[in-house]
Amino acid sequence: MLDAVVVGAGPNGLTAAVELARRGMDVALFEARDTVGGGARTEELTLPGFLHDPCSAAHPLGAGSPVFSTMPLARYGLEWLHAPLPMAHPLPNGSAAVLARSVAETGASLGAHDAVIYRRLTAPFAGRWETLARDFMQLPGTALPRDPLTLARFGLAGGPPASWLLRRFRDQPAKTLLAGLVAHIRAPLTGPATGAVGLVFALAAHAVGWPVARGGSGRISEALAAYLKDLGGSVHTDFEVKRLDDLPPARAYVFDTSPTALARIAGLGRYYAGYRYGPGSFKIDYALDGPVPWTSEDARRAGTVHVGAGPREINAALRAVSRENRPPTEPFLITVQPSLADPGRAPEGKQVFWAYGHVPAGWRGDFTETVERQLERFAPGFRDRVLARATAGPPEMAAKNANYVGGDIGCGASDGLQLLLRPRLTLAPYRTPRPAVFLCSSATPPGPGVHGMSGHNAAKAVWRQLRRPTR
Repeated sequence: MLDAVVVGAGPNGLTAAVELARRGMDVALFEARDTVGGGARTEELTLPGFLHDPCSAAHPLGAGSPVFSTMPLARYGLEWLHAPLPMAHPLPNGSAAVLARSVAETGASLGAHDAVIYRRLTAPFAGRWETLARDFMQLPGTALPRDPLTLARFGLAGGPPASWLLRRFRDQPAKTLLAGLVAHIRAPLTGPATGAVGLVFALAAHAVGWPVARGGSGRISEALAAYLKDLGGSVHTDFEVKRLDDLPPARAYVFDTSPTALARIAGLGRYYAGYRYGPGSFKIDYALDGPVPWTSEDARRAGTVHVGAGPREINAALRAVSRENRPPTEPFLITVQPSLADPGRAPEGKQVFWAYGHVPAGWRGDFTETVERQLERFAPGFRDRVLARATAGPPEMAAKNANYVGGDIGCGASDGLQLLLRPRLTLAPYRTPRPAVFLCSSATPPGPGVHGMSGHNAAKAVWRQLRRPTR
């Protein structure tokens, strides 16, 4: 009998398996696809020699992950590469608000008044990322905070809605920058604790940047899998699990799946019936004949570029998909330019480019024209650089990754109480009604992102369960 079986080889499943193997447990991991990675893979999607990331591409929370920092992943080929700027948000007048490694450089793009406000907002957390990230991403109930005062200050600053946070600033550049950071969760800016999302992304940029992995996001997953094997764990791909009986006997089963899939496989009935999935995504991977012709010089230097004319337009796009169930006419776009930091992703003189916008869950339309029209607003002539494109709407996203229910790349809506308490209102989110069955996917705290912390937290719950004496 194995100590633990992990189902799903995304970053959280891999992390859970590694953490259990590091504690001397006999672990086997099973993945339905032919390679590990989940949302962290790298493939040639357009033309030969162009290496694309089908989902995640830039990794502020990966480079700043409390659990990844404890692993020798560099030994297994993981290397973080940085563009000159972590992120830029072009503005309609041709300038841009920038998120730089330096607080001062960031403030310089926001105007004199808002630079002071921004510095006051971030100053209490300067130099404290490592401890703050560990405390914030291990909640709820998985560990006592190491710096409760800083965590409390973070809660006071980020607990209110992002719309309240934006009121502290006077001018459009700062408001637009923060609105774009919050929009990663695909929910309106008026929800509780949404301010914390923007603050986390900003603090991560100042502490560790928004890097890409050399060679693509798949290198993160490959490094985790290689480390797991060196620890004695086994990895089995092309193995689809439809019920628990498909798996070998084990003392614990840990699922990096959606709650819906876990309920079906483990026979949990309607235990997760109240869990909500969020809007879908429409993603386009481009092979380009040169750099994106942004009108903003700062955008040309940024690894990640947010596209949206201002907080009002961004919030309208978020409301359209999450409240009105329709695709926005002027979408908020998240784009990544991996070639700026990693030229080896494309043939010499060419570039790969990554963009996605939010659409209703399960939407089956073609969003390409809308996305490219929005890009042309801030990068005139963009279409002239396109050599090839690969598109994936919600059905295609869900087909590639079963965790993306309805095309929801976050494996669950991140609004209301579900932003903090997921997948149920419980202090034991990784446990299920079956004592030997656990959940470790992005449906559990701290939620979406390639950081492995959901897997880390779930592994601690498994470890505590297995070391209890049996009666």
